[in-house]
Amino acid sequence: MFKRLLGLAPKLEADGSYSPSRVALWMATSAKTDFEKISYPKYQGKQSKILVIFTEQKNMTMQNGKMFSTGNHPVESLVPMLHLKNAGFDFEIATLTGKPVVFEMWAFPNKDENVQAIYKAYKSSFEQPKKLQAFVDHSLTDSASYAAVFVPGGHGAMLGIPEDKNVGKILRWAQEEGLFTITLCHGPSSLLATTLDNQKFLYDGYKMAVFPDSVDKQTPMIGYLPGHMPWGLSEKLKHLGATIVNTKSDDTVCLDRKLITGASPLASDKLGKLAANTLLKELS
Repeated sequence: MFKRLLGLAPKLEADGSYSPSRVALWMATSAKTDFEKISYPKYQGKQSKILVIFTEQKNMTMQNGKMFSTGNHPVESLVPMLHLKNAGFDFEIATLTGKPVVFEMWAFPNKDENVQAIYKAYKSSFEQPKKLQAFVDHSLTDSASYAAVFVPGGHGAMLGIPEDKNVGKILRWAQEEGLFTITLCHGPSSLLATTLDNQKFLYDGYKMAVFPDSVDKQTPMIGYLPGHMPWGLSEKLKHLGATIVNTKSDDTVCLDRKLITGASPLASDKLGKLAANTLLKELS
């Protein structure tokens, strides 16, 4: 009751999950993003496609059994896509089984016209995405058409994606074919899929920016999460040999070889710029 009065209690949703409290939303979300519209030289080559792997799962079970209402963070998804689209790239939208993309709509920047526009432009693809198995079956032989694989953040990226063998196959294909991998916040959980079937971690020795476990441990105090996380992402990546370059949930971005990463939603704009400029430079 005390937390509810102070606005610190997570909000109970109709399906029994919890979205962030009023205070957490005030602290961690905004009606507009810091997206900076840039006039990039448009990419005109054949490698114009970017595969975007979204989660189709909504609810994450915390250590206390409560479910967090999650999915893909809209800012972490759509702001990098805005930069890449403005640079001349287009997207193939996919989920693990072809079920609709799930967004954390409580974090959607409703007063941001640019984000609204790209969301509407790809809405039909979000509702009817490609099945990842179909991509593996039909597109891995078409690497000449692709520039990158993008895995957006949001806690939902930790659901299913790290355990999916097709994700591991796609990330290995991307590295073997010289494509870029772009991800941020909790999206780097996808990199764990490269360890399935006792394979060596593909990114051992890489530097990367990732959402810190230390921050995830603090957010239940303000009602962002309804409990403590089921497992820690940054610690798991460090244990596998990754070097985490950030200690805060800030706007840190990192480029190491062909892996482009960002630390948090605050890094979305910088990540989009870094990805767009890097791909244009590499592919021109």
